[in-house]
Amino acid sequence: MPEERGFAGKRLLMYVIGFVFNLSYALPTYVNSTFLAQLPNLNASLVGIIYTASSVLAILAFIEMSDFLRRWGNLQVTMGLLLLCMISLAGLATGMEALVIISSFILNFVSIALINFTLDVFLEGFSTDPKTGRIRGTFFTVTNAAWLAAPLITAALLGKADNYVSVYQVAGLLLIPVVFLVFFGLRQVKDPVYSKASFWHGFAEIWTNRDIKSILFVEFLLQFFYAWMIIYAPIYLHNDLGFSWATVSIIFTIMLIPFPVLGMPLGRLADWHGEKRIIIVGFIVMGVSTALIGFVTDHSAAIWAAILFLTRVGSASVEVMVDTYFFKHVNATNANVIGFARMIRPIAYVISPIIATILFTVFDIKGLFVFLGLLMLYGLRFAFALKDTRVVPEQIGAK
Repeated sequence: MPEERGFAGKRLLMYVIGFVFNLSYALPTYVNSTFLAQLPNLNASLVGIIYTASSVLAILAFIEMSDFLRRWGNLQVTMGLLLLCMISLAGLATGMEALVIISSFILNFVSIALINFTLDVFLEGFSTDPKTGRIRGTFFTVTNAAWLAAPLITAALLGKADNYVSVYQVAGLLLIPVVFLVFFGLRQVKDPVYSKASFWHGFAEIWTNRDIKSILFVEFLLQFFYAWMIIYAPIYLHNDLGFSWATVSIIFTIMLIPFPVLGMPLGRLADWHGEKRIIIVGFIVMGVSTALIGFVTDHSAAIWAAILFLTRVGSASVEVMVDTYFFKHVNATNANVIGFARMIRPIAYVISPIIATILFTVFDIKGLFVFLGLLMLYGLRFAFALKDTRVVPEQIGAK
């Protein structure tokens, strides 16, 4: 089928774009919170407020994204966002004043969230429902290979002097090939006819669909987990336990192995048998291993690598199932629904630091991880509410 062959070529291009963009995105992700925490008059709890402010602006931007796509098209919107992302990284690399650095971080956070959304729209346009698990699983594997490489590269760039500037410089340079790949590789792609329904109409559509609503609650808990871990785990390991960035990078590299390893096989498994059971097991593994962080006092890097590895076995399993399940229920024309789904990440970044700031008045940072583990176990409620999706072997080309 010529159309499918064309789709295959575009998907390959999307995998390359996804890898390079995610490498740029990943390099500073786990050092952002410690970088901000070293600014004058800031501490761990106040850093969370910066993430909250960034997320509020991202949410407001997502509300308008469907209108932007209808007016300008996905290519122009993506190119504009990539330019803003490069400007924000330049500000983080060269900013001397706290206000410039914080403003640049906020711009970076918002632009990355929106770029992930526009890449979703491109990829969904080259996808077919019977192969959604394979396609999303492959994209998940490729992009997370970048995340696996990022901690070691970041540690090498930081050096012994914690040279944060070099991390932001390299992240910015990596966006240059992304700009060329998007412009020359996707400029002939026609935009779908985006739904003219308002954002709030899309929200109502989601709320009345039991399956989509349940999977987005699962997505919220997953993004809440990531927000908490990205903000507070590096601070805990580096500042509280005293691990050097070289050691932290090795711990994080081991921690991230499940993402590129599990994506493709789990995506195929979801196409055959559905997603529900895998999400249930993932939440159990996430909840137990995350709560364990609050009780471990050993300063062995191997033990911490093993614990964090288990947390990501659980979250990687849930993540690829969430994407597969969701994109079996929507397509590229439902930009408002996809936009709401991608808005969940900044919503989680609004809520999680606020809850953490409140909990800091009662618990130390270890108590935060116990709370997070229990919250992940609560996610089983939404996982059990899902109705599995399956396709017959002939639909996915099985023999």
